[in-house]
Amino acid sequence: MSRVLGIDVGGTKVAVGVSSSDGPEIIERIRLDTGARTLERTLAAARDLDGAPAAVGFSTCGVIRDGRVCLAPNVPGWEGLELPRLLREEYGAIPVAIDNDVKAAAAAELRWGALRGVSAGVYLNLGTGLAAALVVNGQVVSGAHGAAGEIAYLQAIPGEPAFADGHVPLEERVSGAALAARGTALLGRETTAADLLALFATAPAGASDGAPAGADVAGLVDEALALLAMSVANLCVTFDPECLVVGGGMMGAADLIMPRLTAELRRAVPFPPEVRPARFADDAPLLGALALAHAASQTS
Repeated sequence: MSRVLGIDVGGTKVAVGVSSSDGPEIIERIRLDTGARTLERTLAAARDLDGAPAAVGFSTCGVIRDGRVCLAPNVPGWEGLELPRLLREEYGAIPVAIDNDVKAAAAAELRWGALRGVSAGVYLNLGTGLAAALVVNGQVVSGAHGAAGEIAYLQAIPGEPAFADGHVPLEERVSGAALAARGTALLGRETTAADLLALFATAPAGASDGAPAGADVAGLVDEALALLAMSVANLCVTFDPECLVVGGGMMGAADLIMPRLTAELRRAVPFPPEVRPARFADDAPLLGALALAHAASQTS
């Protein structure tokens, strides 16, 4: 089978990989940091891996709308970039498929993972940020503006500061970045979401190293998980999926997160979906880019 190329541009790093078979396989890869001249350096690295692939899949943070990248504040110079045009100039007649990183990860789960064979499903990404991808008739749905599934913008309190005010309400409460920031403020030391969730799991009701009582940590984590579960339940009531697949970096605490989601779905959703962990973790967006490339090579 011809080789295809996958490119994933995230908030802090870029991953470029090559696959030669239609499976979750990366035979060669290069990693770069984002920063100045991200696209230029990324395309140069891609040429080093394969200058003439059968197809290219491109996964990126942000939303592609009207030929430009929107809602991508984490990569300097990325928002407003005419990415489709620039990739056409680079690859000419070679098929190129572009999607955002969460939708791409959902494409990998559809092709090879926990969403395989699912007609109506939701892929939920719990990482530094927060987003979902919706699957209808076995295909990831883009929405009218490419922004379907951007649940980070859901409000938790009526009338609270929201998108027009420069805020991302749900993400600011329950994402990995939000938990890290809130945990750092609470404990008085640099803390990651993983640290906070581990502390909650091991000592939810005790004190910790002179920091505020473990009950305060428990309250913070419990509030975040309850809000996340409610928001996902509301999404499932609206969409009626057969399956919810959960992935992302916060799934290191799957033993905490999955039971909370499952219990709330059973409580609140008339027809609760099956809840499954994603098959792919760290490489999900890159594998998603390769899944997009394989699909493009087969339809060109």
